[in-house]
Amino acid sequence: MTLKINEIFVSIQGESSLAGFPCVFVRLTGCNLRCSYCDTPYAYEEGEELTLNEVKERIRSYRIPLVEITGGEPLLQAETPKLIHSLLDEGYRVLLETNGSLDISGVDRRCKRIVDVKLPGSGEEGKNNRDNLKALTPMDELKFVLSHKEDYLYAKNTLLSLSPLLLREMVINFSPVMGRLDAAELSSWILQDRLFVRLNLQLHKLIWPQGERGR
Repeated sequence: MTLKINEIFVSIQGESSLAGFPCVFVRLTGCNLRCSYCDTPYAYEEGEELTLNEVKERIRSYRIPLVEITGGEPLLQAETPKLIHSLLDEGYRVLLETNGSLDISGVDRRCKRIVDVKLPGSGEEGKNNRDNLKALTPMDELKFVLSHKEDYLYAKNTLLSLSPLLLREMVINFSPVMGRLDAAELSSWILQDRLFVRLNLQLHKLIWPQGERGR
């Protein structure tokens, strides 16, 4: 059982409700989407085959209890849910960041599944798996990456399909694309509409604006 791994590194968690915490990132190779603002195109094909045990050995070497499985799109690889399950059994706190096009129901529900809902500005809004919205639990998170007002209106409309429980308890992240949408403008829309969502700035890009790989 192997996974194709693009990189494994330690950094500051830059997004989600856990932004700011040290985290081990496991970036898997391969993605089925080509979003207009993608900042990790090197993960489309580059990588090396590692067994699950080899991946876990590298994770253990960092001695950090928080692990994020990301990509690319990690659910393209059949062994990803097994890695997540195994890490949870070992006591790690695990995050999965997925582009929202693939079914998340097979992922251990102890994992915080961060599901990206693709908006018109991504060029991939037709690829959303709408069934994922029904599979979410309050411990999961939604992520909307916004380029303009059209994206904001699309995201706001998507929230209408969520249950009152999820709207009340789940963290919903609105993230402006750097260089496309000003955070202050997005903030004004959120406040005007009284949306109870989290303004999600990419903390790692504020810390390392030069965009170093492995950050």
